[in-house]
Amino acid sequence: MKHKIKAVWVVIATIVLLFFLIKGDRDFVMGLDLAGGSALTYKIDTSSLPEDADVAENVASLRDVVERRVNLFGVREPTVTTQYSRLSSEWRLIVELPGVTDIAAAEKMIGETPVLDFRTIKPGTTATSTIDFMNGYEVSPLTGRYLDRAGLVFDQTTNQPKVELTFDSEGSKLFAEITKANIGKQVAIFLDGLPISAPVVNEEIVGGKAVISGNFTIDEARTLVGRLNAGALPLPVSLSGTNIVGPTLGTEAVKAGVQAGIIGFILVIIFMIVWYRLPGIMASLALVAYSAIMLALFKFIPVTLTSAGIAGFIISVGLAVDANVLTFERMKEEIRNGKNLIDAVELGFARAWTSIRDSHIAAIIVSIILFWIGTSIVKGFAFTFFFGAVISLISAQLITRVFIRAIANKSNSRLMKFLFSSGFTIK
Repeated sequence: MKHKIKAVWVVIATIVLLFFLIKGDRDFVMGLDLAGGSALTYKIDTSSLPEDADVAENVASLRDVVERRVNLFGVREPTVTTQYSRLSSEWRLIVELPGVTDIAAAEKMIGETPVLDFRTIKPGTTATSTIDFMNGYEVSPLTGRYLDRAGLVFDQTTNQPKVELTFDSEGSKLFAEITKANIGKQVAIFLDGLPISAPVVNEEIVGGKAVISGNFTIDEARTLVGRLNAGALPLPVSLSGTNIVGPTLGTEAVKAGVQAGIIGFILVIIFMIVWYRLPGIMASLALVAYSAIMLALFKFIPVTLTSAGIAGFIISVGLAVDANVLTFERMKEEIRNGKNLIDAVELGFARAWTSIRDSHIAAIIVSIILFWIGTSIVKGFAFTFFFGAVISLISAQLITRVFIRAIANKSNSRLMKFLFSSGFTIK
């Protein structure tokens, strides 16, 4: 009776999980090939590095800067990877931006670093004079290299967005010196050689904070904050290739992937029921529970789904089915040896365990290796296949066993033997 109660609870938990998968607010996160977007490939110039420099470490640093820069722009689930081409003996940077189809905007986002500097009025120019913004100021020592971080703030009176700058210790000293020497005068803030604002200094400013108020929109201020925080690229890069995946193509890929998954799932269930009869029905229920768990993980971690990732999930379903097949064949052997159904079930699971364990561990090891050395496409496959192998290993020994135990009894009737046999035989 307790096994039947456990089986009912598993069914209830699966139904609840499926309900939240269908009705939940959170959507699956789609990769570039499914959601559409841009993929940019850059050639990394490492020729400026010293001979004794660790090239791989510098390339990794570049990847981190670009990834931070892209994340600051709010691109959903971007992928930034590097790879070394042995054919051309060069390092490459690959940036995938789901949902971004404007290549020019994407290139600007990645490649440009703002030049920030503070300028003071040239000697001989008074505060009441008409000041030429391009020629009336001289560059002071305070530049963006002393910037510690930038942040988005809002004016308490007008609620207009502003950019707050916080300098490091050396920059704080320079800023205090500049403001002290220019009380009653303008200190202009230039970005990429153009004036953003030119406030009049009322008093020496200590603490290393400045505010840029340039009549920004919220998006413009957020973009500037992101660009300032991202910093300069540690290595020069040049765009060598682009690829745009339109949303229509991505939608078709999703539709094809879902159709393939549903058709394959139904065919597997039909095979399990026809060939393995009553245990096949229980295994199909376990397979539904397994799939619900996997999809919940994809949605709530979340996992960025790509075509390769979906392929990894579908193959992991095959792995879960294989575990059930091994168990059922062992059970059938025990029934043939005269065991009652309850003993046959326990012995079948126990004797199939070593084969199931070894095959799943091998799959897990392979997925780890693929993720470690593979490209971004291979990583997507390896990641979902790894999760599938782990959950399948748990499912084979827990969920399927709960369902089979719930229907097994000590009866040796011809009907029960038929229901627990397989293929075209009774015994």
